[in-house]
Amino acid sequence: MPIRKLLVANRGEIATRIFRTAQAMDIATVAVYSGADAGLPFVTGADEAVPLPGDTPAGTYLRADLIIDAARRTGADAIHPGYGFLSENADFARRCAAAGITFVGPSPEAIDAMGSKIAARELMRAAGVPVLPGAVFDGASEPDDGQIRAAVTDIGVPVLVKAAFGGGGRGMRIVRDPGEAPAAVASARREAASAFGDGTVFLERFAASPRHIEVQILGDRHGTVVHLFERECSIQRRYQKVIEEAPSPVLDDALRADLCQAAVVAGQAIGYTGAGTVEFVLDATGRFYFLEVNTRLQVEHPVTELITGLDLVALQLRIAAGAPIPDEVTHATITGHAIEARLYAEDAAAGYLPAGGDVHTFDIAPAPGLRVDAGFAAATRVSTFYDSLLAKVIGYGPTRDDARRRLASSLARARLHGVTTNRDLLVGVLREAEFAAGAIDTGYLDRHPYAELVPPPPAAATAVHLLAAALAGQAERRAQAPVLASLPSGFRNNPGAPQTARYIRDGAADPVEVGYRLDRDGLSATVGGEPVPVTSLVAVTPHQVDLVCGGIRRTVQVTRAGGRVYVDSALGHDTLTEAGRFPDPAAAAAAGSLLAPMPGTIVRVGASVGDTVQAGAFILALEAMKMEHAIRAPVRGTVTELPVTVGAQVDSGTVLAVVEESTVEASTAEESTDE
Repeated sequence: MPIRKLLVANRGEIATRIFRTAQAMDIATVAVYSGADAGLPFVTGADEAVPLPGDTPAGTYLRADLIIDAARRTGADAIHPGYGFLSENADFARRCAAAGITFVGPSPEAIDAMGSKIAARELMRAAGVPVLPGAVFDGASEPDDGQIRAAVTDIGVPVLVKAAFGGGGRGMRIVRDPGEAPAAVASARREAASAFGDGTVFLERFAASPRHIEVQILGDRHGTVVHLFERECSIQRRYQKVIEEAPSPVLDDALRADLCQAAVVAGQAIGYTGAGTVEFVLDATGRFYFLEVNTRLQVEHPVTELITGLDLVALQLRIAAGAPIPDEVTHATITGHAIEARLYAEDAAAGYLPAGGDVHTFDIAPAPGLRVDAGFAAATRVSTFYDSLLAKVIGYGPTRDDARRRLASSLARARLHGVTTNRDLLVGVLREAEFAAGAIDTGYLDRHPYAELVPPPPAAATAVHLLAAALAGQAERRAQAPVLASLPSGFRNNPGAPQTARYIRDGAADPVEVGYRLDRDGLSATVGGEPVPVTSLVAVTPHQVDLVCGGIRRTVQVTRAGGRVYVDSALGHDTLTEAGRFPDPAAAAAAGSLLAPMPGTIVRVGASVGDTVQAGAFILALEAMKMEHAIRAPVRGTVTELPVTVGAQVDSGTVLAVVEESTVEASTAEESTDE
């Protein structure tokens, strides 16, 4: 039966992407949205939208009853779950069927078969698909520490602890010493229970220098299962993908054929229908092993679409309506290369901490060979309730190097203001020599820390940006002046003291003073007391500064929003805060204060006021964007303040605790040992 109206039970970029294809197919569209998402583009991108009460995933996008009721009320005859949330929930698929609504995805039986990674491993083993050795620890009972250590010893280190239900890197820990295994298992079980409702975990041998390679499969209701080649997903942080590409730069034709055939066998073993992904790990010797089947559309599906010329969402909708897989899929070939970068709201320099806040500017210029699937736009807000993905930016070209260069250039030139993003990290990876050569594995970001990929900007570049911010700021003030508004910024008829401004760069502790004077002899300027070789000031407005510095003409864009100054040029990007002439004593936190690194919710507290703790002792845990972050004592000392409790919502910079440093040997407080 053809689909006439489609409800997308998801949010952000994937909802917008599905609407785009559905509307092109003359299918009416319905969005559902939480309170926190009311201002996002996907809500108005649908033909109709139904609000869901609340903000949290559990109260909104995971409420199958509310979503099915929204479909009934709007007359939607099909539901596309996107990825995450209810996309791999077999019970939801059954409830859709019971309501007479087409679920755009595989059968409940296939979801059940792959819903448990443990059952999936055994099914694949029986089908002849290679699997890694492992062991299981059920979520219903607390495993014995001795049993855990014995299992790790038997499998052989390193071992990966994984949640049996769910994915996205949650409930995953790597163990390199059997003695560390009990704590890792306990921590993974707790996170898995919180994220997926089941604390069952299993241990699996961690392959040396592995590549993460997955194969896109499609199955129809007529028994056909085919593949659409592979994707390389080895650039990861916290076991979550950051950059993906197709095809893999390491596979030759023979290995590609073997890997893709194994994926087809996996799909046939579960009678797969719709779009799915079979994930493998490829070790340094070229042997591959089954990891899991994702019974849904993947975040990284655009790279497959670009190299095959196929629309996977359109194929999903046609298969869900009962159509067979068309010939163009069966005979698909690889043309060109595509690389996708996930643009996250996160502070990569601070250990990939998720970030929330306002998006003031979101400008990625259109370019040949560039695709942008965005979930946010200017004047939207990133909440802390959901995954922090802002957009997927995909470069495509005849060769891998073409795709890589196009993507790096587009990201580097983008203007992204407000919430902190991982843009600089992405550009750093794309331009790094090992990545350019395709010499990558899942340990890439461990080998290449942020400071290496994103070195500090040259002092000369910083000086130009600081001067441009000061000149644009003065131009803005002059434009608002009641008299003589047309005079150049900082102009002095009689020589005197220069104009000054003070700014603190993001990541810096101290302000930098900018001094400048414009008179009959031209512009003279200093930054941090050092002269800046400006020879000509071509033009100045509140938003743009055009100057010649060191014999090179540069145009600098300046944007003020949310109390900050954002500076963009070919030299890079800076975020500045204008500092007053005198510091505010009230702004300083007490010595030993532990500040919230991001907005979030307090989920556990492991200390009390008066406890003596060692440096590194667990104090509390903050949950943000579905990830748990441990807050630890920075020094040996005494907990003198603990103003937060479990369940409290805190903003970035909130004082969570104060640990007063001890000058004598302190005893170790009783603390959580499972971090």
